[in-house]
Amino acid sequence: MSSSENSNDKVVVGIDRLSDGPMHTQDPFLFCVYHKDQYPAGNGKMEAPRRGNGADFNPNAPYRMYHGEKVPGFPQHPHRGFETITATLDGIIDHTDSMGNAGRYGEGDLQWMTAGKGVVHGEMFPLIHEDKENPTRFFQIWLNLPSKSKMTEPAFVMHWGSETKKVKDEGGADVIVWVGEHKGERTAMKSPPNSWAADPENDVGVVFYSLKPGGKCEIAPAKGGKATNRFLYFVEGENGKQFVSDVNVPKKHGAEIVGDKTAVLENRSETETMDVLLLQGKPIGEPVASHGPFVMNTRQEIMQCFEDYQRTRFGGWPWEKDAMVFPADKPRFSLLNGVEELGK
Repeated sequence: MSSSENSNDKVVVGIDRLSDGPMHTQDPFLFCVYHKDQYPAGNGKMEAPRRGNGADFNPNAPYRMYHGEKVPGFPQHPHRGFETITATLDGIIDHTDSMGNAGRYGEGDLQWMTAGKGVVHGEMFPLIHEDKENPTRFFQIWLNLPSKSKMTEPAFVMHWGSETKKVKDEGGADVIVWVGEHKGERTAMKSPPNSWAADPENDVGVVFYSLKPGGKCEIAPAKGGKATNRFLYFVEGENGKQFVSDVNVPKKHGAEIVGDKTAVLENRSETETMDVLLLQGKPIGEPVASHGPFVMNTRQEIMQCFEDYQRTRFGGWPWEKDAMVFPADKPRFSLLNGVEELGK
């Protein structure tokens, strides 16, 4: 941009480097991680050779075990006061929780869980293929709950990839609308009932853009205009060739954009695909107090979270293992309130 350009005309108002773990987010979001792991073929027990020390997040390794001992992933752990949105591109995830719900999902599916007053869940990445590698790629996003909803009943929703709104943009972009809309193409999938996203006025969006070399794609102004926070995560692409409204965004960086103007994504690479995630929403605008898996409004409420979890275990753990996985030949499924549904 030229120095003479009026700041009121700017689309990009900030650029931040993305961390290798949790990335910068804006209200109403709390946390966003881009997981990309090139897991090897499984050993018959869906396991990977052990890496790291039980807290393995090394970005330079071909894959991470996270907190898994033999199967990668996150064995049972508690949450309260927010929601998790797990949006998959590649790979398989096995879910279990303290409500007795479960699922195997991936390859474009999205799982949305409201922790509310408290839930314990596990997310494991079983290596179901023995004859080929098991690459995994997905986003995990934490969406805050307003104070009035922090102690709501937990909820669990599965959205299958076949039901996801996919748009072939004329400029050379493949768009996945997980939450919200792209150029009037709106997902029909619903959020849990007490989510901040349940009210269309809150303008929540989670949209993924994959631009072919030379591709270009417009992001229309947000319905909420200036009141909507918007942030773009450039997670894949060629350094020096990624642009939003003619502003270069370096590799592993993100761009804050204004809500009331059209933003133009452009991939000027001749060889590399550019992948970008958009998170947007009107801010909740309340104090945030967090510690580990708990997000409330005050430190006193955080202390109460720990006391409640120690006393109740948020309903206990009904599964036989902390790191629960299902048989390798079990298809994608959702078990909700005792009713099992196969993936679509």
